Amino acid sequence: MTAVLLKGCAAVVTSAYDPVLWDHDILCQDGAITAIGPDLARAAPAGAEIINGAGLFVYPGLVNTHHHFFQCFVRNRAALDWTRYSVIEWLDRIYPIFARLTEDCFYHSAVVAMAELIKHGCTTAFDHQYCFPKHAGSRIIDRQFEAADLMGMRFHAGRGGNTLPKSEGSTIPDEMRETTDAFIADCARVIDAYHDPAPLAMRQVAVAPCQPVNCYRETFVESVALAHDKGVILHSHVGEGESPVIEQVHGMRTVDYCESLGFAGPDTFYAHCWELSREELQKMAAAGTGVAHCSEPVYLVGAEITDIPAMDALGLRVGLGCDGAASNDNSNLMHCVHSAYMLQCLASASRQDPVPPPAAFLAYATEGGASLLGRTDIGALRPGMAADLFAIDTRKLDYVGTRHDPISLIAKVGIGAPVDLTMINGRVVWQNGAFPHLDEGALFAAAEKTLHTILPQTGGL
Repeated sequence: MTAVLLKGCAAVVTSAYDPVLWDHDILCQDGAITAIGPDLARAAPAGAEIINGAGLFVYPGLVNTHHHFFQCFVRNRAALDWTRYSVIEWLDRIYPIFARLTEDCFYHSAVVAMAELIKHGCTTAFDHQYCFPKHAGSRIIDRQFEAADLMGMRFHAGRGGNTLPKSEGSTIPDEMRETTDAFIADCARVIDAYHDPAPLAMRQVAVAPCQPVNCYRETFVESVALAHDKGVILHSHVGEGESPVIEQVHGMRTVDYCESLGFAGPDTFYAHCWELSREELQKMAAAGTGVAHCSEPVYLVGAEITDIPAMDALGLRVGLGCDGAASNDNSNLMHCVHSAYMLQCLASASRQDPVPPPAAFLAYATEGGASLLGRTDIGALRPGMAADLFAIDTRKLDYVGTRHDPISLIAKVGIGAPVDLTMINGRVVWQNGAFPHLDEGALFAAAEKTLHTILPQTGGL
């Protein structure tokens, strides 16, 4: 693999909590960072690619911990506006659309989501793929890994699934429902085919039943057994309004229900958690269970603002996620860092705990996300860690008055445009407004053509 030297970077943010390194170089080789310091040109091997870092603020690559790539094909549709329907009415409208998706739809929507993530500095993406229409076949996760290979994305596949029929209280159409045996069998197949536990791995897999209200109890029990046997992490939706239903059916709220099944602990993280009490958050902190906070859906869903100050005060592991386009019409994790911070400021007057500083929100999107995914080789810029980073050229009017504090910049000011450079595993995958090794126009045309096989080009559904 070719070595890369980022020379004379204006600022290097190695971690949200470490001092900024001014006027430093970064040397990368074989997918990892080998050195950070001034004047590293003499240490670079012959033939190393030199990137001029003048004006660049360099950061650890963002880590997206919750997404639904397939939902990129259902964006900007007024007929699906959250404000016009109850949650149940909305689900009844959108799930039949999801049920139309083909194998090609899952591939191209993954390309679309990953491209937007990369443009905005994300280098590792976790996708919670729970939509498996029977006609789409059994290779949906495989096609996502194919898309990740194309884009150069470090990819964690959350193999989701739904097993409870609609007749027994779930929101899932029968054409999207699987049996527990089929779900577990395909989880095992995907883990065996793709999961790589080695340092700097580009492919990993998690067992991720969609959510307790849409699955049988046995689905979660078998998920725990499989994950422990294979040494992979667990993930699901928890605490997004379903606790009263779980309490009615199982006699306890969702956190207690999941813990009773063993679906909790340092190898487990939940998405959302906005409805949870402080006592429930304390239980999660004690168990080591993490949270993928998705700030953007809060605007659309109009529910409670997730109590990030309490989570931070209690020591929960917190990461950030975009969530799917059904409740967030973009795949821009960079924007989520800013919106997460601003939302907590909005709610601060009613909170017991103070809003964490802007640096904490950058940490959630980097080291926090790495922790949720069980990774110690991503989330910061240090020798031996993955060469995953993004850079912003701050020699623009947008940044006048901000450049003294690179760490707070993203959360407090916000980055409104694509970054200038994204590197994943030591390879530049986005630079100066283009994917160096890809034809974005051709990818756009292929995705649009596939989209219009299931939805009209204009109007309606």
